[in-house]
This record gives sequence, structure tokens and C-alpha cells, in this order.
Amino acid sequence: MTTTTGHLRALAAAVLQPGFVGTTPPPWVCRWLGDGLGSVVLFARNVVDTEQVAALTATLRAERPDVIVAIDEEAGDVTRLESVHGSSRPGNFALGAVDDPALTEAVARDLGVELAAAGVTLNYAPDADVNSNPANPVIGVRSFGTDPTLVARHTAAWVRGLQAGGVAACAKHFPGHGDTRVDSHHDLPRITADRARLDACELAPFRAAVAAGVQAVMTGHLLVPALDPQLPATLSQRILGGLLRDELGFSGVVVTDAMEMRAVADRYGFAGATVRALAAGADAICIGGERADEQAARELRDAIVAAVISGELPEERLAEAAKRVGQLAAWTVAARSAGSAAARAADVGLVAARRAVRVTAAPGATGALPLTSAAHVVEFEPLRNIAIGAETPWGIGGPLGELLPGTSTVRYAEPDVPADPGAGAGTRPLVLVVRDLHRHDWMRAAVHRALAVRPDAVVVELGVPELVTGAVHLATHSATRASGRAAAEVLSGAR
Repeated sequence: MTTTTGHLRALAAAVLQPGFVGTTPPPWVCRWLGDGLGSVVLFARNVVDTEQVAALTATLRAERPDVIVAIDEEAGDVTRLESVHGSSRPGNFALGAVDDPALTEAVARDLGVELAAAGVTLNYAPDADVNSNPANPVIGVRSFGTDPTLVARHTAAWVRGLQAGGVAACAKHFPGHGDTRVDSHHDLPRITADRARLDACELAPFRAAVAAGVQAVMTGHLLVPALDPQLPATLSQRILGGLLRDELGFSGVVVTDAMEMRAVADRYGFAGATVRALAAGADAICIGGERADEQAARELRDAIVAAVISGELPEERLAEAAKRVGQLAAWTVAARSAGSAAARAADVGLVAARRAVRVTAAPGATGALPLTSAAHVVEFEPLRNIAIGAETPWGIGGPLGELLPGTSTVRYAEPDVPADPGAGAGTRPLVLVVRDLHRHDWMRAAVHRALAVRPDAVVVELGVPELVTGAVHLATHSATRASGRAAAEVLSGAR
């Protein structure tokens, strides 16, 4: 190995953010940290509780004190730190429904303090997308809302709060994933808006994030012809350099969305897309959601080195990317030190979830709540996207059963719904729990059948309340543990 090759390998390792399997760092990760690896990313599979995560990150820092430890913790439906029980916070859409930026900032700061105590230094949040397309299958309640001005002010508040808690924020998915019908985990979404629309809608929250001092921005694997008709944003110098750097004035770290996602990997290859992203202006390469072993990291490192040697990737560009990662690492070290004495805010997540609940009642149905006896809860479960994950629990049956003992709960997925979903209720109050009712034909049909038999049933929407149905409708604006508890309190009269 020549000195030049070794130097390039170290630079290439510095820009990778790989994941791994296990609740302790595997030997290859520790070895790579000594060889120049600058970051790692944690997923739900790496988390038992905050004490275990703190031990894990301490092991990483024993190998490299300034290692960046990233996580995808949106503190809503997408949670890694609390995937076992569900998030104790309500998520972006609920915070947008309350529309109190001070509350959003407080929730984010509380999260930052918790993450910092666990040794996490970079959070892939906030989601700065404007959910302007109600049919969006991957954003939905991950967004603060449908109005770009509202989303912008809460994005800025979230950035301020999280970073005040000692953790670098990362606004995503640039230049905006809200107006899509395609999940970029599976295919390449196309944003058809013209430049004027992009400026007024999609880009507004990112401008606010930059103005708030966000340390990182995550790219979206999105084709936006008004900005670049040829290349998706992650691979586009026009978008990452011309727009994000030059026009928006962002000087921090550009992180890619996971490079194994099919939107880019199917078209350009896992390694090919990585090299193109770096050449376009990305600084850190996120991997490991699906490919979480040393072979994947080595494949990318070697491809980056080969691209520099061949001239496909200028060495100056790679060195610039590694330098930015190093600057972020230095910021996180200083932030950890400055925020070491910060205190958590008691129950701020539950307070926010309670404030986000909205009840809509038809004339004559105002006396339906609170329920006066044990209920029968029917929860309709749609397929969840990869970002949310299948492991995180949701629903209101558990907390409602604690408040109204004797409450029973059944859950139906699309193939299993009976002709009368509410038949098990008998004479007890019936509660129908849905997620994004407007997006699922089978769910709407099942709810319609249940309401035809039991028009007194209460409908609880844990997703985007685009479709309000039933004599009494309760919207939580998220499906987190905190939101389920808040809904149960309203249903039972505990609050």
C-alpha cells in the first residue's frame, strides 16, 4: 500500500456514515474508527434503552473521541430511541397542529438533551418537507403540515431547540419530499413543480433551517426537473452546489439519504451513486439501513478511492467533504461540553400530544364523550413504510384499557377485515382507530360498514385527518405512544 492510497482510504472512510448490527460496536467498526472512519449511524436494532446506547457510544469514543454518532430520531412515528415502546413525544404534524413554536422548540430541546446524554451527536431531523400532497405514502405526519410558512417556522424552532440541547440538527429531505406519491425507498419520485412553486413551497423550510443555523442538510433521492432534468437531487451538482450552497448559503455538512435506497441504487448502483453524490457536493454518505456490514463499507471506500485515482472524483472534492465532516465533529464535541449540565423538561412530550388532540362532533353527538364504560376498540393497520419500521407499537387500546378496565382491542389488516368489523362490541362503546383513512380504500370501506351498524361509534384518526367521518371524530395527528395516551384520556374523561 502506498502512502497516497492510504491517505485516500482515510479520506474515503471519513465521509462514510455506516450502520452496523448489534447493541455493541462490532470489531470492524472499532478498527475502522482507528483508520479514519468519521461517523456511524444507529438504528432501532442498536437500541435497548438510553443507558445501553450511552455505553455503546462510550465504546465508540474510546476508539475515536470526536466520532459523529448519528440517529434517525424524529420523535414521532419515526423513532429509533423509543422503538420498543413508541415515542414519548407526538411528532411534527401534531406540533404543527398546535402551532406554538415555543412548544416545538421545547420538545426538540428536550430530545436533544436526551440524545446528548446517550452520546448521540447528530440527529437526522427535523423533517422539513411540506406535506402538500395528501396521498404522500412516506411523509404524512412526519411533516409539520401542509402550509409552507407554518412548516418553515416550526423547522427553525426545531433546529434551535435540538441544537440548544447539544445535538446537531439535519433538515431533510432536500429539496423537499412532500409533493410525491412515490416512496424513494422503492423508486425515484418526480417533483413536477416549477421553480416559482418550489421557491414558495418546498424550499421555504430549508431557507428557514439555514437561517436558524442548521448544521446538516440531508438530500432526498428526488428528480426535480425544474432544478435538474437529468439527475436526482442527491447526485446533482446544480441542486447541491448551485441551489443549496450558492443560493441558500448553506455551509454545513450535506448528508445523503441512505445510498442503498432503490431510487438511486437501482439506476446508478450502490457504489456508483455514492461516487456521483460526492462529486455533486455531498459530504457524508449514509448507509447501513439495509446493508450494515463491513463488506458494504469496504465496497464504498474502495470505489471512492478508485474514482479519485481514475479522475472521476477530484481529490480536492473528497478532501473538502472530509474537512466538513471534521468541522461538524468539532462542533459536536463543543456542543456536548456546553450542554453537559442541561436538564430534561418534565412531560413536555405528553403536554404537546394533549394539546394536539382535536375532536369534531356532529350536532346532537356532543354528549358521546367521555365514554362511560369499558369499550371495544377496533384498530385498522395499514402497511407501514420502511422509515417508520414495523417494530414500533402504536394504538390506543392499551392506554384506554388502563383508564377503562375491561376494554377489549382487536386489530385488522387489509386481508383480514370481517364483514362487520365492530361485531365484537356488543352493546359496549365502539372505537374505530385508523391511520391515514383517506389513503386506504379497504379501510374506508371497513369503517363505512362499521358505522352503518353502529353510527354511534367514535372514529380516532392517528394519521393525517384529511377525511373526517363519523358522528364523533378524534384526531391526534400522530400514532406515537404519547398521542395514544392523549387520545385515551379524552375518550375516558381522564382529562
